[in-house]
Amino acid sequence: MANQEQRLSTKHLLGIKELTIHDIELILETAKNFKDVINRPIKKVPSLRDITIANIFFENSTRTKLSFELAEKRLSADTINFAASSSSVSKGETLIDTVNNILAMKVDMVVMRHPYAGAGVFLSKHIKAQIINAGDGAHEHPTQALLDAFSIREKFGEVAGKKIAIIGDVLHSRVALSNILCLKKLGAEVLVCGPTTLIPKYIGALGVKVEHDLLKALNWCDVANMLRIQLERQETKFFPSLREYSMNYGLNKQILDSIDKEIIVMHPGPINRGVEITSDVADSKQSIILNQVENGVAVRMAVLYLLANQSS
Repeated sequence: MANQEQRLSTKHLLGIKELTIHDIELILETAKNFKDVINRPIKKVPSLRDITIANIFFENSTRTKLSFELAEKRLSADTINFAASSSSVSKGETLIDTVNNILAMKVDMVVMRHPYAGAGVFLSKHIKAQIINAGDGAHEHPTQALLDAFSIREKFGEVAGKKIAIIGDVLHSRVALSNILCLKKLGAEVLVCGPTTLIPKYIGALGVKVEHDLLKALNWCDVANMLRIQLERQETKFFPSLREYSMNYGLNKQILDSIDKEIIVMHPGPINRGVEITSDVADSKQSIILNQVENGVAVRMAVLYLLANQSS
């Protein structure tokens, strides 16, 4: 049984919006301990031995799905994996019916990715299991924001006071919104950069700076978080061509070397090499992209462990 200081204020992880600063700090500190665990020769702990977790993905995913699965295995949880494309959802079954059928198998926790914003919130009001949002449409992706914050803290020692530029397709990115909310709560300065058509109109209300010049953004920041162009979410053309986008907003080694300070480069993946970022940047010593992937397992272990404590 965890004491009050070791408990989250929420039963679910639906978005960064619902988390307090204490919640975020607790997750990051717990993740630090779990990172030590996954770097030991024996990488497993029995923390969730009696917990059953269903991974329900209504959208394609590689890194997030594998990261959650590995986190669950490292914690000794029982897992079931569900892909919507090969399920009764394709025959017209509703979300609640699908999940209730899975819960009838005595599942304690659901990790869900869904193409519609708010799907996790909707589900949390209709079922008893705990919900972890693994991405809902272009809305939020809370565990990505937490692992990004963890990676920044690991590199700099703290997030407060750091200048983070989020560059690219901010309009369609759930990573961008969750990152802005998380970084602001932790005391960072945030700037978004991209073509006018890919910057949401409401963005100023979140207390972030807006810049349309890539070089100015890079010279301002300590960390450049490069976002993928999400063509699958774009029903209309938001810029003339990928080539033109890359010329104006793509980060290459020549641009990186022209900045008069050393900045850190991040990317939530998957990378479109040669579009938003070139291979010589992605694979450079300034890139912490693979650190983000490793940290994702530790952060998701922390989230799963702390949420399981809520029901103990």
